[in-house]
Amino acid sequence: MDTRLVKVKDTEAIRDEELAEAAQILRNGGLVAFPTETVYGLGANALDETAARRIYAAKGRPSDNPLIAHISCMEELPPLVARIPEAGRRLAEAYWPGPLTMVFPKSAVVPYGTTGGLDTVAVRMPSDPVANRLIRLAGVPVAAPSANTSGRPSPTMAQHVWEDMNGKIEMIVDGGPVGIGVESTIVDVSGETPTLLRPGAVTIEMLRDTVGRVEIDPAIQEPPGADFHPKAPGMKYRHYAPQAELILVEGNMDSVVARINFLVKEKTGQNYRVGVICTDETRDRYRAGLVRSVGLRAREETIAHNLFAVLREFDELQVDLIYSESFSRDHLGQAIMNRLTKAAGYHVIHV
Repeated sequence: MDTRLVKVKDTEAIRDEELAEAAQILRNGGLVAFPTETVYGLGANALDETAARRIYAAKGRPSDNPLIAHISCMEELPPLVARIPEAGRRLAEAYWPGPLTMVFPKSAVVPYGTTGGLDTVAVRMPSDPVANRLIRLAGVPVAAPSANTSGRPSPTMAQHVWEDMNGKIEMIVDGGPVGIGVESTIVDVSGETPTLLRPGAVTIEMLRDTVGRVEIDPAIQEPPGADFHPKAPGMKYRHYAPQAELILVEGNMDSVVARINFLVKEKTGQNYRVGVICTDETRDRYRAGLVRSVGLRAREETIAHNLFAVLREFDELQVDLIYSESFSRDHLGQAIMNRLTKAAGYHVIHV
């Protein structure tokens, strides 16, 4: 299959004709990758079970891993869900369009091939102008997991999508680098108490300020068992992972830097090619290895924005091992640590 790459010339003044072919591909059951404010998504008609299966095949994604249906406006939500709970309504008013996904009881129109066999459906309304316009033009809800090979770091620019999806999908819409850099927050509002299933830019603190009590699913903090059935993407399987083994080092920053320096010296002495993930504040304290900063601790949004690109850079550098500093588990740091912990397969050294 030949994959076409179409660049949107000006995301502040999008012309419908730039996205018309992509919208037609989606209506016809094809696959189109496109930018959102979080990461690039791999889109297909969410109501077409055959199209959903093509997403799973292109990504190499397990079939019990649910997809998120993307909509362009509130009027498109009621046909997809059996009901809209009060918590869902309040969260939508506060954070849609934006980087928030909610899990609702599904309606009969949504096929089980989209929901991973579940009686719930995950729905998001992206704020990215390219994504929102494309969904509106397609005229169908668009299932769109991250546009990468399953398990790899998520794509934050069109080039990342091309590396993973060229020859597997019909089109990639290049809308430039994404803004946030980590996937959307996912909240299950289908039960009595809203439950955080995946942290993101809409933080647990923001959710609780909006609706009060919000529980946190245990799968965010510890590896789930083999019989676990994920209610949302990113919960069960190793995700966001570079090709090299990734190890997190957590503790007092002086101790973290000292331990990473010791480990890097040890491994380079054994002829390993070693990468180090740090921040601008600590970059100059590392004496060996391929050192890459992901941003400023004082500005967590820079770390979220750069994280996946740095992991992909280490793939290009063909490192054998990566040691990463850890980050705060509050606010946006919860999402950053969730992605790093999943990428490391929960391999954390405490110092």
